[in-house]
Amino acid sequence: MKSIMIKNARIINRGQINSGDILVKNGRIANIAPTINLPADHEINAEGLFAMPGIIDDQVHFRDPGLTHKADLYTEPRAAVAGGVTSFMEMPNTKPAALTQELLQQKYDTAAQKSLANYSFFMGAGNDNLAEVLKTDSEKVCGVKIFMGSSTGNMLVDNRQTLEHLFSRVPMLIATHCEDETTIRKNAADYKEKFGEDVPVKMHPIIRSVEGCLKSSSFAVELAKKYNTRLHILHISTAEELALFNNDLPLKDKRITSEVCVHHLWFDADQYETLGTKIKCNPAIKAPHHKAALFEALLDDRLDIIATDHAPHTMEEKAGTYFKAPSGLPLVQHSINVMLAFHQMGKISMERIVEKMCHAPAECFRLKDRGYLEEGAWADIVLLDPEANWTVAKENIFFKCVWSPLEGQQFKGQVKSTIVSGHLAWHEGQFNENKKGERLLFQGVE
Repeated sequence: MKSIMIKNARIINRGQINSGDILVKNGRIANIAPTINLPADHEINAEGLFAMPGIIDDQVHFRDPGLTHKADLYTEPRAAVAGGVTSFMEMPNTKPAALTQELLQQKYDTAAQKSLANYSFFMGAGNDNLAEVLKTDSEKVCGVKIFMGSSTGNMLVDNRQTLEHLFSRVPMLIATHCEDETTIRKNAADYKEKFGEDVPVKMHPIIRSVEGCLKSSSFAVELAKKYNTRLHILHISTAEELALFNNDLPLKDKRITSEVCVHHLWFDADQYETLGTKIKCNPAIKAPHHKAALFEALLDDRLDIIATDHAPHTMEEKAGTYFKAPSGLPLVQHSINVMLAFHQMGKISMERIVEKMCHAPAECFRLKDRGYLEEGAWADIVLLDPEANWTVAKENIFFKCVWSPLEGQQFKGQVKSTIVSGHLAWHEGQFNENKKGERLLFQGVE
């Protein structure tokens, strides 16, 4: 593997920004210093650029296998890398769902052949696969995913007895999607009776209500506290749920952690009028006061991680009526741009962005040798030009679905280079696919 020298970067790491050089050799960071005078196969002049650890997105849906008309493990990791995401953790609700160790391994095998980014895949929990779940290797798999709402078939797990078995016996991290299915179904039936198939999209946050989110999240926290389970609740979307989380411990010591997604910080319910089903997702984007509360909780560490829940669908699918249009937004390529925009508004520092998108996922999931710019760590490095102006448009979108709810949005700041496990995978608008990403490894259960 070619060595890389990064010169004169503004290095963001562990709450500090320092100028210096970074030498990458054999996939790892070999040296970081104010000045390094050593030869390298490739030298990058990073004058005026930020160097930050690669973003770790702990929640994506890349649709492979079974739904590859809208995304796959080749296209979506490329889009991720172009947006500074060097590592992803993908969800099990593919077709077939990853509910057995054999099906889970097939996803790893596919990623090894296709993914430009580093990868891990959640093991899926269903109603009758506890024995398979308990076989999961906590050093090689990021966690177990439970859909406590908003899924289909055998992946919807909202039976208390089943959940008690999972929370009491699974020793590794459990990640949950929390929306109370009974509440949602009743609300949906009420609005269908009133409007038929033509339910206005603006009703989505009322159907998938605050109450439904809070009821399910509270139940998950109750179970986690009862069994001392390592619980990570995904995509928190309401102000009311924030009381479930605390900031009185360092992240590495928390047993219950939380995530906020960029779309719940950026969009609000007022935008259903203009964007319609393009911003239909589960849990729903809600009224403006929720995103303000979420941002406050992000800054005071009740919310631990920023992710995307990248969930692409074709534009034809999204064009359906309320009940037919699927939920989900494609976002993995643009998460850093959304957060940079908040930085430019004076709402968050660059150091905190790096903490929440790079350091915190590594700490929460106990990743081995990733998430920081430090000697000996894997070289997952993003070079960011904070002054570059550009506009999101179809011609620069790399998702397979080739649309974004951010189309037409002007951003300041752009990823210039992305190094994935020591490989210069994205540089000045070009991909280098000579080497694929690595499988993520974890510290395992204590």
